[in-house]
Amino acid sequence: MENKQTIITEKQKMLKGEYYNSFEENLLNDRKRAKKLCQQLNHIPDGTPAERSQIIKELFQTDKEVWIESPFRCDYGYNINVGDNFYANFGCIILDCNLVKIGDNVKFGPNVQIYTATHPINTKERISGKEMAYPITIGDNVWIGGSCIILPGVTIGNNTVIGAGSIVTKNIPENVVAVGNPCRVIRPIK
Repeated sequence: MENKQTIITEKQKMLKGEYYNSFEENLLNDRKRAKKLCQQLNHIPDGTPAERSQIIKELFQTDKEVWIESPFRCDYGYNINVGDNFYANFGCIILDCNLVKIGDNVKFGPNVQIYTATHPINTKERISGKEMAYPITIGDNVWIGGSCIILPGVTIGNNTVIGAGSIVTKNIPENVVAVGNPCRVIRPIK
C-alpha cells in the first residue's frame, strides 16, 4: 500500500490558523493583486460609484453592493465576506489573512482596523518569520465607531455598537454597547 502524503499549501495553513510563510510566492502574488486593486480604488474620484463598485466586487470577489471610502487597504480581499448594505468610512484597513465575515447593515466609522494576522510570542519563532491568523466575525446591524481596532479571533454579535477608539480583544455579545481598551460591555441595547 502506497503512503500518500497530502501537501498543505501556505494559504491552507494560513486559513487554518496554523503557522505559515507569508512570503510564499502564491501569497505574495495574491497580495500584489490586492494592492493593485486597492491603489486603483484609492485613486478613483468619489463621484464615480460604478467604477468604485466594480473594483470592490473584484477585490472581494463578491456580487454585493458595498461602499468603501478611500483610502482603503487590505491584504488579499478574497477573504473578506461582506453582507448587504456594508459601509466603511475613510481609512479602513482589513488585514484579511484569515476570513473576515461582516454581516448585513454593518457600518464602520473612519480609521477602523480589522486584524486577523498575528505573530508568535516566542522570540525565536517570531524572528524566524512565522505568522498565523484567526478569523473575525461581525454580526448583522453592527456599528463600529471610528478608530476601533478588532483583534484576531474576535466575534461581535448582532445589533451591537462598539464605541469609538475601542480595542476589541475578546468576543462581544449581541445587543450591547461596548467601549474601551480593552473593549467591554457597558450596557444592553433594548
